[in-house]
Amino acid sequence: MRKSAEGFARIAREVFAPIYPVIAEQALAWSGIRNGFALDIGSGPGLLSLALAEKSNLTVIALDTDPAAGQIARETAAGSPGKVVPVTGDVHGMPIRDNTVALAVSRGSIYFWHDRPQAFREIERVLRPGGFAFVGGSFGTPEIRKTIFDEMRRRNPDWDRDIARRSGQATPETLRRELEESGVAHSRIREEEEGMWVEIRKDPFNPHAR
Repeated sequence: MRKSAEGFARIAREVFAPIYPVIAEQALAWSGIRNGFALDIGSGPGLLSLALAEKSNLTVIALDTDPAAGQIARETAAGSPGKVVPVTGDVHGMPIRDNTVALAVSRGSIYFWHDRPQAFREIERVLRPGGFAFVGGSFGTPEIRKTIFDEMRRRNPDWDRDIARRSGQATPETLRRELEESGVAHSRIREEEEGMWVEIRKDPFNPHAR
């Protein structure tokens, strides 16, 4: 798995790197959260985890199903010891206690979750009261989106078809239906030119509300 994880890390560093600081800033601004534990779901090489850690006082759990990705994330965050903690786990059953995560983020992995309603329930479970989650597929800004698309088209002639296929599996309408099925108490879809986010919020007054 290390070879596969290294290939993904190379693309992330060579092509997608400008996205992560922008997404980190957005999540921090939207939530107003700067302290506590954050969770990066499907963290891969840990670039978004590190951006969150560097721009806040958060300790970031870098969660990925691949142990090799966790090792690469550890290397990515070597200059910020203790700020990024790699954990091997799956979004459908996360090894994280209830009501502990202040801010959860995930960029890109939502398209690969086989049971999104269950994943949404798990995200709500681990959020602390008043916590926020932003999971989706944004490209940061229109300019970054264009740069990435141009480079990925050069590297992969099927890029546009691959993107359309993945996006078609998680349209805003589909996600709204899955959020309703999940029973999470507070959620909405943020649709932007750069992409889309599912926002989940844990009620600060009733953390067990449905």
